[in-house]
Amino acid sequence: MQKRQATSVTLAMFTIGALVPSQPAVARSSFEMPPLEVSADSLDDGPHIYWQNDSTAIVFYLCDGSVERRTFLVGDTLRFRGFCGDSLAEYVAAARPPEIQPHIYDDVPKIFVVSDIHGEYEAFVDLLVNAGIIDADLHWRWGAGHLVVDGDVFDRGDLVTECLWLIYRLEREALEAGGRVHFVLGNHEIMVMWGDLRYVNQKYLGGIARRTRIMYQDLYGPHMELGRWLRTKHAAIRLNGVLFVHGGIGPHMVEAGLGLEEINAQARQYIDLRSYQIVFDETPIFWYSSRGPFWYRGYHRASEGSYTQATQEEVEAILDYYEADAVVVGHTEVAQLESLYDGRVFAIDVPLVELGSFQGLLWERGSFYRVTGSGELEELPGPH
Repeated sequence: MQKRQATSVTLAMFTIGALVPSQPAVARSSFEMPPLEVSADSLDDGPHIYWQNDSTAIVFYLCDGSVERRTFLVGDTLRFRGFCGDSLAEYVAAARPPEIQPHIYDDVPKIFVVSDIHGEYEAFVDLLVNAGIIDADLHWRWGAGHLVVDGDVFDRGDLVTECLWLIYRLEREALEAGGRVHFVLGNHEIMVMWGDLRYVNQKYLGGIARRTRIMYQDLYGPHMELGRWLRTKHAAIRLNGVLFVHGGIGPHMVEAGLGLEEINAQARQYIDLRSYQIVFDETPIFWYSSRGPFWYRGYHRASEGSYTQATQEEVEAILDYYEADAVVVGHTEVAQLESLYDGRVFAIDVPLVELGSFQGLLWERGSFYRVTGSGELEELPGPH
């Protein structure tokens, strides 16, 4: 995707926690942090957190061409100041692994969803600020609302790590305010965790992966903080009777009798597949083929030898099976965010370069709205 020469990044503070570091701790402060300028072609990356054991964490960056690392002895929670040009930022991570959250919520007052960020941090931030989800300092301001990131934060762009830490922090802040942030897994999350690195920006392969000698996929392994966090995420969720899945759910999944709980359990089970399992085992082949929820495009077109384009009747049967009124998908790019199948399907993966911004989908009081990059609302047809 098209890059800007520089990206203005505001690193907001994390809150709460206790730390017993192996070097002197930095005292907490409550001041606001000024924005930091990060060059779009910089190889700097981090932080990454490796949990060596239950009480020892190694935090490392690639910073000005060198690997910087510090080891912390941790009680219940790790807290540290950034040490690669982000010293005013405070990061917090619980020592215990994160828990899997519910995949069904009702009585949600408002929902905002965006997908296919692909490391485009600045455009992602612009949309969230202009839509009123976060404030100018990148703190949660949406109260009890729910933000859904519908997959594909990874690959292509060069600020993937920044996007991940922003979502990670907003998840905490939203929960404290009575809201939620949901990160639905997409095919590019799965590809990276498998080690399929075809679409990874060369910044990472020629930068932190090369300098640390840690394979890029292992930066998101099960003992890394971002990796264990990603392994708690769902492949499909339902909020207020609206399904959210990255690619889609085809008729064959209904025929197989797969409920949402089973979809999510199996998706997490197969995150750490090896290549021989993908090649030889029947179930993984189904899950991670064009027929699976990460890659399915049947609401948009047929797949030769795999499936036909879904009919109106098939879409309605899918929604009935999952007790949903509509489904929201990314993965397949459309000219702008749109409503399909008489308001039963919403396609939200839009071209950043052509539009100049991302777009989001807002649900509020039973109505659906396209939210432009500038924050303007345009009502869309919804389910009858």
